[in-house]
Amino acid sequence: MPSSESSLAVAVDIGGTFTDVALHDPRTAQVWRAKTPSVPGDPSRAFMTGVTLALEEAGFPASHLGRVLHGTTVATNMILEDKGARAALVTTAGFRHVLAIGRQDIPRRANLYSWVKPARPVPASRVFEVRERIGPGGVVLESLDEASVRAAAASCRAAGVEAVAVCLLHAFANPAHERRVAAILREELPGLAVTASCDVLPVVREYERSLATVLNAVVMPGVSTYVSRLQDRLGEAGIAAPLLLMQSNGGVAGAATIRRAPALTALSGPAAGVVGAREVAASCGIQDIITVDLGGTSADICLIKDGRIGLTQAGHVGEWPLPLAMVDMVTIGAGGGSIARVAGDTLTVGPQSAGADPGPAAYGRGGREATVTDAHVVLGHLPERLLGGRMALDLAAARDVVATNVAEPLGLSLEAAARGILAIADNHMVGALRVVSVERGHDPRDFTLVPFGGAGPLHGCALADLLGIRRVLVPPAPGVLCADGLLAADLKAEFSRTLPRAGRIDVGIAETILAELAQQAESWLAAEGVAETDRRQSRVALLRYHGQGGELAVPWSGTVEEVQAAFQAAHEALYGFSLDAPIELVTLRVEATGRMPPAPRETLPPGSGSVPRGELTVHLATGPARVPLFERARFGAGDRFAGPAVVAQLDATTLVPPGWHGEVHASGAILLTRTHENREARA
Repeated sequence: MPSSESSLAVAVDIGGTFTDVALHDPRTAQVWRAKTPSVPGDPSRAFMTGVTLALEEAGFPASHLGRVLHGTTVATNMILEDKGARAALVTTAGFRHVLAIGRQDIPRRANLYSWVKPARPVPASRVFEVRERIGPGGVVLESLDEASVRAAAASCRAAGVEAVAVCLLHAFANPAHERRVAAILREELPGLAVTASCDVLPVVREYERSLATVLNAVVMPGVSTYVSRLQDRLGEAGIAAPLLLMQSNGGVAGAATIRRAPALTALSGPAAGVVGAREVAASCGIQDIITVDLGGTSADICLIKDGRIGLTQAGHVGEWPLPLAMVDMVTIGAGGGSIARVAGDTLTVGPQSAGADPGPAAYGRGGREATVTDAHVVLGHLPERLLGGRMALDLAAARDVVATNVAEPLGLSLEAAARGILAIADNHMVGALRVVSVERGHDPRDFTLVPFGGAGPLHGCALADLLGIRRVLVPPAPGVLCADGLLAADLKAEFSRTLPRAGRIDVGIAETILAELAQQAESWLAAEGVAETDRRQSRVALLRYHGQGGELAVPWSGTVEEVQAAFQAAHEALYGFSLDAPIELVTLRVEATGRMPPAPRETLPPGSGSVPRGELTVHLATGPARVPLFERARFGAGDRFAGPAVVAQLDATTLVPPGWHGEVHASGAILLTRTHENREARA
């Protein structure tokens, strides 16, 4: 934790193409931002380059830094690309095939008859059994045979593994055997990463718990090495500030926590963007928002109600369920690099992406596929140069690939083909927007849409029109909002425990478990150096109807009647009905929060009127038109403008269609409001 309110905070978000940096001075609320190319072979190099650039621009020495915050995709990429450590699983005798069996369901959109179960991250040949047995209520049915544990250690050594996961049957109800197994393995296998399920996910369901523990083991050596390298580089630069890393739950944690449970960072980048969007909306007095983080490859979509970011434990990373607490969002393969192709007279867009290399044809790097970005260039939605003038767009290349790959095969004009590409991409995203809103009992028309990411503001108004949303909020720096979100994140951790037996709510038992979890949370907050006045805890209960296979999380209020009423209301809101059936308490959770210094909130001086820097020829549905091009850096608070218009800035471009008008808020955000009723818009 920072020792003084005057300490600078720097946030670094590493993406596939660029590394974004935001440096904040709490004394003046000023923020300096920098972008530098990422270095996939050694992300820590781009990390330090970006920090140095931001410090140089601000004119501060490295010693002034009080916090260093980081969003990393190291763990995510290891899981997605199957490049983690060679790991083994140690489990209870008779349960060697728990990973191979998995669940009976297949992915929602997979073909029932052709889907092939993916290879598990640990094959059965590297799953080793130990003799012990604990019952579902936590009672020891068979004592631990330590000789079998040492035999498993020998098998791990012979298999040449680099990490070991320990997940014993019913360890969530009684972790004694599991802790002893982990201790013996560390003794027998010095230097190897050993992780136990009771330290990662002490909850019910053997497959999910085993998989989470295995994935944690797979990424542990790589993440530990990366974090150590970062700390070494910070030390060499004279930076003594603590390193805090973003977790999937929308909070940050210290390096020691991340080394122990690196899987907590699996969705750290998108989570930071959601936190940043909430803070920007709050500065405008808005609490109910739907965020759309649209980059080059994917779109991450999240709904925030009453300013509260929802968490889920039913998330996925690639093909694997990862039931750790993470921001509840939907991800689809749609972005500026999504490729448009014609097959059998049918136009498809995505999920394949041109990526950063070669990227869209308009980037001039040899791309030969038509992409969403190329369609925007063809229609005149982007200025001739991006990144503050450093990057020129190749209009001829964009027109050529859209004409060759889309317009000519379909017999369309160039502009009609480009509009078709954008319409399909927008409808893909609308489907995901409906998943987080309509399918969960929310009317999207009651929310403000917050588009961000490099491509988000180009699509914001079009998506709003399709959903009937009347207001769009464009953050001050939409292309680097994930870095800004890191500055707004609090320290956060969850401590969960499944009851030995699910059943009716017993307040006495629940309060005993919650007290133990609260003590764990308090110890964690103390270890992270959080002042007592900045510590917060909230209690959550996960309940279900008798016979259901999943739970809903509701606040724990301390009385049976209030908890059951909250569950019934949550069930009805999500599914549209409630049941007259017994309600079971399954898991209890304590969420610990360490309040960090307030997020930066800049205040723009009053504007003197919106004066465009020039004009662009934009191909509207009604034909080509000359529209004003505004430079966002010239806006002041209260400035207004009407669509059609294009707003350019360093990190993104905003497209404002006809029928929308914009007003610049004192926070620097642009509020776009629809001035006419779109009768075709439906929720």
